Amino acid sequence: MRITTLAAACVLFRLTAPAAEIDAGRYLEDVKTLADPAMKGRLTGTPELEKAAKFLAARYEKLGIPPAGGKSYFQWYDVTTNARMGKGNALKWTATGQTHTLEPEKDFVPFNFSMNGNVAGKVVFAGYGITAPEYHYDDYAGIDAKDKVVMILRHEPQEFDDKSVFNGKVYTRHAQMEAKAVNAKFHGARAVIFVSDAANHSDADQVEKFSRNVGPGFRGVPFVQVRTETADQWLALAGRNLKDIMAAIDKDLKPESFDLPASLLVELGVDVQREVKRVPNVCAYLRGATDEYIIIGAHYDHLGLGEQFSMAPSMAGTVHPGADDNASGTAGVLELARWFKAQPQGKRGILFLNFSGEELGLLGSSAYVSNPVLPLDKAVAMLNMDMIGRIRDGKVFLSGSGTGSTFKSILEEEKAKTKLNLDLSEQGGYGSSDHTSFTTKQIPVLFFFSGLHADYHKPSDTADKIDAQDAAMLLEVIAGISTRLIEAGERPQFVRTADPRPQAVAGSSSSSGYGPYFGSIPDMSEVPGGFRISDVRENSPAAKAGLKSGDIIFEFDGKPIGNLMDFTYALRAKKPGDAVTVKYRRSGQEIETKATLEQRR
Repeated sequence: MRITTLAAACVLFRLTAPAAEIDAGRYLEDVKTLADPAMKGRLTGTPELEKAAKFLAARYEKLGIPPAGGKSYFQWYDVTTNARMGKGNALKWTATGQTHTLEPEKDFVPFNFSMNGNVAGKVVFAGYGITAPEYHYDDYAGIDAKDKVVMILRHEPQEFDDKSVFNGKVYTRHAQMEAKAVNAKFHGARAVIFVSDAANHSDADQVEKFSRNVGPGFRGVPFVQVRTETADQWLALAGRNLKDIMAAIDKDLKPESFDLPASLLVELGVDVQREVKRVPNVCAYLRGATDEYIIIGAHYDHLGLGEQFSMAPSMAGTVHPGADDNASGTAGVLELARWFKAQPQGKRGILFLNFSGEELGLLGSSAYVSNPVLPLDKAVAMLNMDMIGRIRDGKVFLSGSGTGSTFKSILEEEKAKTKLNLDLSEQGGYGSSDHTSFTTKQIPVLFFFSGLHADYHKPSDTADKIDAQDAAMLLEVIAGISTRLIEAGERPQFVRTADPRPQAVAGSSSSSGYGPYFGSIPDMSEVPGGFRISDVRENSPAAKAGLKSGDIIFEFDGKPIGNLMDFTYALRAKKPGDAVTVKYRRSGQEIETKATLEQRR
């Protein structure tokens, strides 16, 4: 081929330039820096996350890649980063003319997700606080919890019975405290009193230590724990006790719920103070000859000391370094920034994005697409790297190939050049990483992932286990794909793929055929008065019912929906084939529609 212009020569150079300049040693050093114990796991909202952000910004500045947003590399957004007990926590109870005052943190404690407020009322005992239609079990059957204080037990019935419908020693979703709180709210409770099932757990008579909470609180009901000693004092007024009640439920799996005597009055106040901090995404922009650009991104936050979301909860308080998740992807963004800075200017630019808040629910990427630094309509494609440092047997999962009209040919050409086994999936526009936020804005995405492993979300996810050579080989592939997207005459058009519906979860009720499918993609940011949809899956019940991106659901099947937690519980209470009424807001208008739920696959 005869090259007649300098521009054509640059294109050919970029497409044939040796990718060996990707430096595995330099890549590994960046992983080590980000996963160093001094970074304390890079939890969103901590000084160590900001330390990591400054490290990234300094690297871009040293490379000569300017900020995307003008003077600063940081795009700030607000996150609820901590919870602490305020001075207004109080609980007292009155019976037979005597008033008893309980001491905070000794006799009772609010949960960190509790709603604040002052409540006084009569008490109803509602067993384990479970409504499980799939098991034909309902602790609320036969009682009226409306406007009352509901007392419930921890865990589930028949906890140590391997033949139990509750799966014996494996807790189902009904054991989750948040699920119990939502269920109480849906039954009209004004507050929830939580008590440990000490007959099964002899060491559980103490109230839990109040713990920090990253992310928004539960907008539902006040939710506190009392000692079993207090609960038994209340039950004794009705001639009952926790041990016998639990034994009766376990015997035949029939609820033992009842109103406590009207002489018992409980008054409580919950005061949980939530701290909101501004946290940064890091954005750097390498300009191209036009105003179009591609995005190369990865999240740089992790779990901190593992107080939330750790897969090793007994090691809470220990640094979770997050070397693979996701220092590996973040270091990959830096190495690609170095590589592209050394190349001639391309037709399109590159926006290098490092997200915070991913572990809390894609908060950073959601904040970015809601308030982009560069126009989203100029974004040609988004390439996301999350956990690319533990490639096994040369296999890399690459999803989203069907979301861009030109992706297939590009990927097949680059796949032929590498020794890696690229496992291509046309689906994958949605998932549990930051590319999902860009899919909702109809930007073609590619997601690179080397797979889960035994160290995932544990303190053992350390830098010494990173395979830098294979990661560098993958970065060469990503550099090649990116180059083709930068120089292509035709930009890929977004294609809405038929993403597979979520799978039933092993060990849950869904695994035995129970599990309704709706098809909405949640917007993880807080929205007053409802649950906002960021997108809907193609041909899903939500799509057939007319729901669209940006709609805010405020009622589902007659249940008030204040947030994602409410919606999730309301959906799980239904069965495939059920027709439900959905009420939502769109552009300030309230709309009602019907949706027929389908089966999860």
